[in-house]
Order: sequence, then C-alpha cells, then structure tokens
Amino acid sequence: MNPPGPPAPHPHAAGAPVDPYAPGYTGGPPVGWRPGPAQPGESEAAQPATPGWYPPAWPQQGQPPAPQPPYQEADGVTRVPPGYPDPAWAPGAQAPPTAEDFARRRQARPAEPLATTGVRAVVNRTGLVRLPPGRHEQEMRRDIEMVRRNFGGLRQVTVVNPKGGAGKTVAILLLAMTFGQKRGGYVLAWDNNETQGTLGMRAQQDFHSRTVRDLLRDLGQFQGAHGRVGDLSQYVRSQGEGMFDVLASDESATGGEMLTASAFAELREVVSRFYKLIFVDTGNNVRAQNWQAAMDATDQLVVTMSARNDSAETAARMLDHLEQSGRQRLVRQAVTVVSMPPSRKEIDLPAIQNHFAARTRAVLLAPYERLIDTGEPIRYGQLSSATRDAWLKIAAAVAEGL
Repeated sequence: MNPPGPPAPHPHAAGAPVDPYAPGYTGGPPVGWRPGPAQPGESEAAQPATPGWYPPAWPQQGQPPAPQPPYQEADGVTRVPPGYPDPAWAPGAQAPPTAEDFARRRQARPAEPLATTGVRAVVNRTGLVRLPPGRHEQEMRRDIEMVRRNFGGLRQVTVVNPKGGAGKTVAILLLAMTFGQKRGGYVLAWDNNETQGTLGMRAQQDFHSRTVRDLLRDLGQFQGAHGRVGDLSQYVRSQGEGMFDVLASDESATGGEMLTASAFAELREVVSRFYKLIFVDTGNNVRAQNWQAAMDATDQLVVTMSARNDSAETAARMLDHLEQSGRQRLVRQAVTVVSMPPSRKEIDLPAIQNHFAARTRAVLLAPYERLIDTGEPIRYGQLSSATRDAWLKIAAAVAEGL
C-alpha cells in the first residue's frame, strides 16, 4: 500500500498553477510558466517573457491598478452586443440589401419623361429646358400602355349590332389598325358574316382574293401540327402599315350555305395558332349559328351604333337577347361606340349615352371622318389625328376588359 501523497494545492493557493481559462481567472502567467534565470547585470524585471505570450503587468502589492482610459469605438464601427458576432444578426438590425432590392429600386425610379408632342416638344428640342409631357400626352401614353399590355393568352373581341350601317366594319378595321400599330402585329380582323360581308372591300387589297370559304375548304392542310404562318398567308390579306391581317367573308352574292357553329370553331382553332388578338365582325342575324358561336367564344364585346334612335334601339334589343340567353357578363363588360354624324343637329345623343352607360361598362364617341364616310379602303396614315386619338381611347377601353 503506497503512502498517501502530499495534499493537492488549493486552486488559488500561493504557488499553485492557475488555468488562464478557468472561471474566476483575472490575469497572470499561464500554467507551468517560470521565468528564466536572470543574467548577470540584468534584473528579473527586465527578463523577457516567453516568446508568444506577453503577461499583463502585475500590480505591486498594496497598490491599486493603474486606471484605464474609457473604451471608444473607432469611427464607422458599430458595436456588436455579446453573442452576436455579425451585426446583420443583431436584434433590430436591418438586413443587407439584395440584388432583387437593387432591381426593384431601378424599376421604382424610371427616367423622367419628356414631352414629345405639341409646343412642349418644340421647346425641348432647343435644349434649354426639359418640359414634361402635358395632360393630353400623358393620357395618350397611358392608353398606349394599356393597349400594349400582355393579355395572358389568345383574346377575341366581337363587334355586334344587328342593324346594317351601324359601323361594325369600320370599328373592326380601326380597332385592328390601332392594336396592330401599337402592339406590332399578331392581330387578325375576321369577317364572320353569314352571307356577303364588306370587311374585305374596306380593307387594303392583297395579291389574292381568297376568303374564309377557301380556308374552310383547305382546313385539312392545318390539321394536327401541320400548317405554318406562311401557309395561312395564302388565305388572309396583309394590311401593310396597319400591321394586321384580314380574313374576308364570302364576297359572292351567290355563295353556298351559311357557316355553321362547328365551321366557326374549326376556323378559330386554326387562326388562333398564329394570332394573339382576333377581332370578329358579325352579320345581322342573331339566330345564325356562326353568330351564336362567335358570342360563345367572345372575351370582350363591342356594341356599335350610329347616333340615331333606330340604330340605338336595335342595339338595345340585341342586349336584351344576350341577357335572356345567359350572357349577362358580356353585356355588363361591353364597350359601346357611338359613331357621330357630320352635324349633331336632330340627334338625341344624351338619351343614347344614358341608356347604354347604365347597361355597359363604357360609352365612347367616334368622331366623324370624311375618309371613312366615303366607303373606300381605309389607310391608317390617312386618318386625322383626332380620329386616331379617339380610336386609341376606344382601344384602351377594350384592352381594359381583356
């Protein structure tokens, strides 16, 4: 049996090694450190410390430690509370910006617009001042943005009024022109008249005179994945500067049978592959199958009329029919366009506006244009600025419903 060894020294007894990482340690040399022997002529106080460690100064017995200057943060340095090594993780700290924040900031601060039309544009061209657009130009820019926006898929706008001479064909052409000009194409104007329509006559002529009857006969070329946009160009008529195409109805007075609902559906399935926006002109027979089929495929209804009581009353009765056949939503969201005569004498415009404002989403006036009244083909560049601005406003109202 071995004799008991000497008792373990008290943790803080004089001469006992002290762990510098132990609780309660306030300073001093590390465990096992011993000063080396002093060299001749050199005092113990001048003895250098062990390389790699510099002991703090030991206060002399009976003397208080020397006062330390208060701690001051360096300029631009944020003091971090204990336990939070990264300032971004401290309580209440704001997260650093991301690339998405930077991109959103650029979107939120667009360049200041400058006037490009009118007297303000003339002044801006001098370079002396930078004038913003006026009220009229601001409204026009908002309308263009509405027309150009993404509709999220194919959309069909159908123009209706059973009475002849109500401005349906003109509305189809001017809407297609406006959307084609502002959107850069992919617009089709389709004459879905059950007999002889006039859309092809009012549009610009092309190198061919094929109609919807020819396309219907050759639909087999487009079945399945067959058929390209170049193939379809043999049946539609390009409108050049208007930047839209026309699918004309049968222009022969002795044509065959009227189009059926299934024929309309088959034609629409083909043209929908190549266009984003389809404007459908309709005939005068609300009981015709192709008229009813067009209503079923409509996203936005446009009701046209001249500023005459007979034209307005026919349109009102048609709205009654649509409501009675379960198409209340189309009626409530419809846009009404009233074509103005050269003179406002002897027309009851307020009564027309009030009636259709109570039944449809918007009522807009189309100004008189002599070029349109001639019955000749319509060119966008020949229209007056007042007519172009008015139909841009109408197009924006239509686009709002798409």
